[in-house]
Amino acid sequence: MFESVLVANRGEIAVRVFRTARRLGLRTIAVHTAGDTFHTAEADEAVEIPSYLSIEAVLDAARLTGASAVHPGYGFLAENTAFARACEDAEVVFIGPPASAIDAMGDKIRAKQTVAAAGVPVVPGRDEPGLSDAELMAAALEVGLPVLLKPSAGGGGKGMRLVRTAAELPEAIASARREASTSFGDDTLLAERFIENPRHIEIQVFADTQGNAVHLGERECSLQRRHQKIIEEAPSPLLTPDARARMGESAVAAARAVGYVGAGTVEYIVSADRPDEYFFMEMNTRLQVEHPVTELVTGLDLVELQLRVASGEPLPFDQSGVSLNGHAIEARIYAEDPARGFLPTGGRVLVLDSGSDARVDSGIEVGTVVGGSFDPMLSKVIVHGSDREAALTALDRALGAYDLLGVTTNVAFLRRLLTAPSVVSGDLDTGLVERSMDELTDGLRDLPAEVLATAALERMLALEGDGTNPWAIPDGWRPGRSAWTPWLITPAGSDPVEVRVQGRASSARVSVGDAPPVAASLRRDGPNLVVTYDGRTTRYSCARDGITLWLGRGGRTWALAEHERAESTGAVAVTGDGVLRSPMPGTVLAVKAAEGDKVEEGQPLVVVEAMKMEHTVTAPCAGLVASLPVRAGSQVALDEVLAVIESED
Repeated sequence: MFESVLVANRGEIAVRVFRTARRLGLRTIAVHTAGDTFHTAEADEAVEIPSYLSIEAVLDAARLTGASAVHPGYGFLAENTAFARACEDAEVVFIGPPASAIDAMGDKIRAKQTVAAAGVPVVPGRDEPGLSDAELMAAALEVGLPVLLKPSAGGGGKGMRLVRTAAELPEAIASARREASTSFGDDTLLAERFIENPRHIEIQVFADTQGNAVHLGERECSLQRRHQKIIEEAPSPLLTPDARARMGESAVAAARAVGYVGAGTVEYIVSADRPDEYFFMEMNTRLQVEHPVTELVTGLDLVELQLRVASGEPLPFDQSGVSLNGHAIEARIYAEDPARGFLPTGGRVLVLDSGSDARVDSGIEVGTVVGGSFDPMLSKVIVHGSDREAALTALDRALGAYDLLGVTTNVAFLRRLLTAPSVVSGDLDTGLVERSMDELTDGLRDLPAEVLATAALERMLALEGDGTNPWAIPDGWRPGRSAWTPWLITPAGSDPVEVRVQGRASSARVSVGDAPPVAASLRRDGPNLVVTYDGRTTRYSCARDGITLWLGRGGRTWALAEHERAESTGAVAVTGDGVLRSPMPGTVLAVKAAEGDKVEEGQPLVVVEAMKMEHTVTAPCAGLVASLPVRAGSQVALDEVLAVIESED
């Protein structure tokens, strides 16, 4: 085997590769951009580069450190034909397939034609390159509606359009071409029959340089949102052993058709109504994000296999040596807020504790600043059970124990999804999440009174100190009477709420908003807070970031800003207070007003972009723009003030 390996990637996949490489005795080299250094702690050496997309910079780092091989991870340069060829020219081993295989499978039209010639079933459609709009319309009608328009040059759901009527075709073609051109620099489209109730099932394949090729079973990836995978599992609850064998043989044939070497994934679309009918979608010529579920059911280290195959070793087993044991499920944790339409989030990680025996592949640590520069996936939680039911239970438990404060995530949404009846029964399809979105997100923005009370009591407890100065204790005590201490608490993305406290944190009465007072108390237990509210005792993890208190429990988190104590019980905040805050961390693309302008309620004022998602922030009320601290190009944090509108009155 070669002596050293450079990983041309970052975050959790870089860490994942380094750990196996180190176990095998290889010298490890990381590349990183300025300030993005989490993964470098796992490497023997690190080299700063201007961009992870710079082929020249990566290969300069390989030459500087004497790296024998380069592992591309996934994303960035992993499926870049030019990068694979550049590694070959530089006499550095590319840990992946030949450039010719990447090239053949990177274009959907060529890929379909290539695998179809090898006898692999493909979705009925028209995939000739260079179809004009008129020809594409005719092709769509010939294939039969509903039809799926897909860019030839890329994936990830970008540029895909589902068309159900002929009248929709002209605009769908135009918009698909625009997005494909923007995302991939190529507006070539193909038309495929849309499979109703589709399931996304992929086969993991492996091939060596001696001509041996095997499959390692399948992964069910049907739980998706906007064509992005959320939860993956192995094996699929749909396939029979016979169907698995047939799809596996088909996937191996697809790999052989392009002279494949290394780890690859052949993706199929399968009708939930006709599980014996499957069609080739595409081949990912790299390691997949969801590879850990295959590792847990096969007992194989796929990165080790990649390294050994790339160094010229043969596969250490044939197809008869592959067996699947138990069931594995993976959940992807993203920096996003399901309660706010899955807008990207960000911030500094204040607390991070996986809290269970589950496997957690993570790209963050305490102190990591999460922004909009990279993919919002923070980590993956993967579990293994004796069967699917046991694995589902284990994953729900692991997510409930996963504690991350400082950045809002989708953990609570994932837990709700895992317990949805259709998911539990295995009755899946790629549209399930979108159809169930209202039910899955309902109540995620609910703010228990207990949480607001905890925030106010935490402030009381902090100000009480050691209790030696009774006049410094904000317990509302007055000679001859008992008074209330009012606090103004603002949950992220919500309006302020007044919380009144009478007494000390250890024994108080608390009134939240207009609700009647209830008995409450708070104490610290190590890093946690234990609150008793109206007879119920609950434990929260907690962290403070300036005026904001973060609380977490069971996968849910709350960010609660404490403002100046209200002067009276009338100091409650109302909606439409005139303050515009950024709904996500990102970049200001446009400012559509100026200070002093008169604006109407609902008028667009600022456009913020993060992770290729744009959000227009509108005026919450009519009035005059009193303050506008941002400009086009400004970087803004979650809930940062964008503008202040004052009533003309």
